Amino acid sequence: MSVRTVIVTGSSSGIGLGIARAFLDDGANVVLSGRDAERLTKAAADLGRPERTAWVAGSIAVPETGEALVRTALERFGGIAVLVNNAGTFASRPFTDVTEEELDGFLTGNLKGTYLTTQAVVRALRAQGRGGSIINIGTVLVDHALAGLPASAPVVSKAGVHALTTSLAAELAADGIRVNLVAPGMIRTPLHGGYDVDSFGGVHLLNRVGEVSEIADAVRYLADADFVTGHALRVDGGHVIGRA
Repeated sequence: MSVRTVIVTGSSSGIGLGIARAFLDDGANVVLSGRDAERLTKAAADLGRPERTAWVAGSIAVPETGEALVRTALERFGGIAVLVNNAGTFASRPFTDVTEEELDGFLTGNLKGTYLTTQAVVRALRAQGRGGSIINIGTVLVDHALAGLPASAPVVSKAGVHALTTSLAAELAADGIRVNLVAPGMIRTPLHGGYDVDSFGGVHLLNRVGEVSEIADAVRYLADADFVTGHALRVDGGHVIGRA
């Protein structure tokens, strides 16, 4: 059986790096993606499997980065099987304080970047003629917002990613390309800096925050779930359905 190749955007740290590590542990080739070449170099070294790891530095908000990711996967590993659109940004700010520049930043980084990267990969998947799997990373805040965490700008951009998942699942099914989404709750990542992330545990029925490995497990499931498309898999400790 051939070794599959997975592209993971936003994979120099946090959830993206954890997803990349999980696929490498499964024996896959992985192409890392991020804006900072130095951080990507360090991430690749930390993963420790140079024969199955490549990386591309650049903003996914420009088409050239998606094209470079595809080119790297094809030239280095001979094909593409899975795309994980993990790259994105998040910040809390009251609605009326959000500037136009900040709104544009979230729409560009979270939605436009996902859109453009997916376009490049879908062209390659169609050319291969073997189908494929695309997994987007959204957020449960699209379905259940928190009054104490105002985040309209990033959430509306992620809502676009949720809608894109549904639309592409329908459009690409004839090509054998499945499109799904993982919607995390509060996850322990470096994104939170020095903040006590465990203090958010109470917003979930399970009364704890999630771990990166739990998101990676969900992504791996969807990558292999051949009869699942257009699905948003919540990994949120029960955040959406209720409170403890």
